[in-house]
Amino acid sequence: MQHGYNRPMTKSAPAPLPLEVRGSANQPLGMPAARFLRDYWQKHPLLIRNAFPDFQPPLEPNDLAGLACEEGALSRLIVHDLKRDRWNVKTGPLSEDDFSKTPSSNWTLLVQDVDKWDADVAALLESFQFLPTWRMDDIMISYAEPDGGVGAHVDQYDVFLLQGLGQRHWAISTDPAAPTDFREDIELKQLKHFEPTHEWLLEPGDMLYLPPGVPHDGVAYGGPCMTFSVGMRAPSQAELTGDLADYLAERLPEELRYTDPDLTPAKAIGEIDRQALARLRQALPFAATLDEPTLSDWFGRFITRYRSTQVPAAMDKPLTSALLAKQLDAGAQLLRHPWSRLAWSRHKSACTLYVSGHAYPATPALAEQLCAQRALLPAKKLAAADRELLLALVNDGHLLPQKARRK
Repeated sequence: MQHGYNRPMTKSAPAPLPLEVRGSANQPLGMPAARFLRDYWQKHPLLIRNAFPDFQPPLEPNDLAGLACEEGALSRLIVHDLKRDRWNVKTGPLSEDDFSKTPSSNWTLLVQDVDKWDADVAALLESFQFLPTWRMDDIMISYAEPDGGVGAHVDQYDVFLLQGLGQRHWAISTDPAAPTDFREDIELKQLKHFEPTHEWLLEPGDMLYLPPGVPHDGVAYGGPCMTFSVGMRAPSQAELTGDLADYLAERLPEELRYTDPDLTPAKAIGEIDRQALARLRQALPFAATLDEPTLSDWFGRFITRYRSTQVPAAMDKPLTSALLAKQLDAGAQLLRHPWSRLAWSRHKSACTLYVSGHAYPATPALAEQLCAQRALLPAKKLAAADRELLLALVNDGHLLPQKARRK
């Protein structure tokens, strides 16, 4: 008699999604739109060969150059000095003279919002109606001579890169740990380091979709090329928050103000305490999600700014630590500038002094003393951090050294 046993059921890993598919006139995405949105949208890049069969550019390169010369068009001419690895960026409106000076290779022309200027270019958007129309930003067209491009970079929005003329070599990185720090020596936001994981050569009608955050680099190959970039509108949280705040501010009644009928005598002069933060949360319901350090940091900067534009001016010639110490040793006082407004807050072991909208690291004792006294006579022996704070406040114009009066 044989004794059997039950083998544990194991699930096979799902097959990886293809990175390259073939499109058709009926399916520019190479698949139903619902599947694309489910599997690729904002998740994975996708190359669609023949997305637009027999594609003919709706705009000629000369017409694009002419548009770049228009006053209201947003255009850039980017020339790469390959030997010295220098990038020159000329912002439009451009002129015929700008184009006459371009070399035979290593340059590109970028023109944004071309769909707003040309109805035939705008017609390309009809192929993207599976997306909300309000998500569409613009169609940017880039024309490049051989080896022209803008360098490896990262976009923070979805983009469809449709090859319109010639060939362009695209390289991307799907490495989630790929570095995204930028070069500091040029005005373009180019990546310092770029190691591609996939590379392709796109022909007219091919289209590359890239979700946000994918490092990529496109270079004209073999001859002139033109690429149509269909970009999405992706406002940042900072942009959304700022606009919402402006929207609410315009609609809130003037009589609704910060109030503190429960106020008790201050325990520490100038401190933004937890009771004040609690009142802020009540006055600003949308601030309820902010943590205490963030809320107090915003409020400290806000409440110390004057309604007018009057602000102290920084010293033309900053004092050194040694010179300030010499003045203080001689009995000099530090007078608070009349336009300098102060407050401070503390969280755990950290303390911040706010002066006219700016934040300075401080100790609670000195922060309270600065808020309490308009004329400060510092102690003879100060900790290094306190000396640095006083020097910063003097050089920023908030504290004015005044020599001791002779008796």
